Amino acid sequence: MNVAVLSSGGQVTIPVGIRRKLGLRDGDKIVFAEHGEEVVIDNSNRKVWKEFQRGMEGAAEEAGFTCEQDVVDYCKEIRREMWKERYENNV
Repeated sequence: MNVAVLSSGGQVTIPVGIRRKLGLRDGDKIVFAEHGEEVVIDNSNRKVWKEFQRGMEGAAEEAGFTCEQDVVDYCKEIRREMWKERYENNV
């Protein structure tokens, strides 16, 4: 268990082990989430990424992607199409 002291200004120094576990660096934002009677802190970037992943769960299979290379190929095709739409006539 890690213990920190609350300053009169409401500030807390997060123990180094917890910062490492959360992947926190200088300037990162921290999320405080309530879960019933408990409050959990998390790295806001990681939290958003986890929520995005949950929201996208199953989308690759629905699109017919079976491996990472399918996604890479799809991204390349989209880039080619976008370039064509935007720049092909300007060359």
